[in-house]
Amino acid sequence: MKQHLAAIARKFISPSMRYELRNVSNVLRDGLGRACFWRWEVARFKLQQESPYEILYIGRKQQREMAKLLIGGKGQQPGTEAEAEAGGSTVNRVVVSELPTPGTLSVPHYLSAVVPLGRSLDDITARYDSELRRSIRKNRPLYEMRQTLSDDEIAMADRDLLRPYATARQGIHAAQFPTEDVFRLAKGVGRLDLITLNGEVVACHLGCEITRAGKRYWSTLRFGYCEAVFSDAKKLREVNSITTFMALEWALANGYDYYDIGLCLARPDDGLLKWKRRRGGDVDSLGNHAYMFIRLPRAGVAQFLWDTPLFAVEGNKLTLHLGLPEGSSDEELATRYHEMVFGGLHKIYLYGAKSSGELFLENLRERYASLKSPPTMERVLSS
Repeated sequence: MKQHLAAIARKFISPSMRYELRNVSNVLRDGLGRACFWRWEVARFKLQQESPYEILYIGRKQQREMAKLLIGGKGQQPGTEAEAEAGGSTVNRVVVSELPTPGTLSVPHYLSAVVPLGRSLDDITARYDSELRRSIRKNRPLYEMRQTLSDDEIAMADRDLLRPYATARQGIHAAQFPTEDVFRLAKGVGRLDLITLNGEVVACHLGCEITRAGKRYWSTLRFGYCEAVFSDAKKLREVNSITTFMALEWALANGYDYYDIGLCLARPDDGLLKWKRRRGGDVDSLGNHAYMFIRLPRAGVAQFLWDTPLFAVEGNKLTLHLGLPEGSSDEELATRYHEMVFGGLHKIYLYGAKSSGELFLENLRERYASLKSPPTMERVLSS
């Protein structure tokens, strides 16, 4: 019955409308989950004992780890947060909540990295650094990609590639795709490709098509790698670059408007997001609807945002919030934010003293000037 209803929906509802309906459904589901206030907690802690900022978390207990990731990044290890002392000044308190209130930043959990297509492969790879281009030219001829519809090969990819790689990367927190969803995607609404090196399967790519506002996106859902690849950091870098490049090639050859490299933690200094930015990925919310709501501290905002730069959403537009602490040189600012130049931004807010970072700001404008739609920049006076 469920499959019959899905077939009717595909026939009578446009892909763009199905995308919007899925978004509405996801937003409602997320809202209902957050409305379970009996599952909420109020927790006070510091991510590091020496940190001047106390984190006040208000929300579901199971979402506290996400709050820690957005504030502290992936370098935080379980149990490293220090309990905040009772009493004392709250001037450096950062409130992180699942409940939106006036004056808070709407910080998404995840963002997608999306490559605009509609141009030649050479134009796209011109944004790659020279070392990456050399590696692709050298290694691409050794690899092949082919779609599989075989039950045995789909089961093998799920068992030996997708699941082990996710576990190796995320451990017990790995969000595994259910096996039935892997089969459903591979045989119907998506595509599963096996990647071979000299005839041996070393990786796979699971993806699907998304249509938004009449534009077609080829979206990577998961990559999978065999243990011999993901246990060797050098080999993983090579194979990961090639599989991403091959998915891009396929999307371009099949007339897609965009290639979505996949989800990243919504932290401007996240390593995976940097990796995808170097491959031409622009930041895009792309239907990612889960948010934390962050109230910045009353004092020390510039230092906080230096330590923890943040993406935020205004309406449906992405913004970037950066701190310019007093005493930081233009060279230090340029080094800190060197890899935080993103396509897809609407506005950049720079928090600090009125005269801080003048040369850096000029340099930042120059770096964004080459983009088709550069963001506006706004100073926010703060300590």
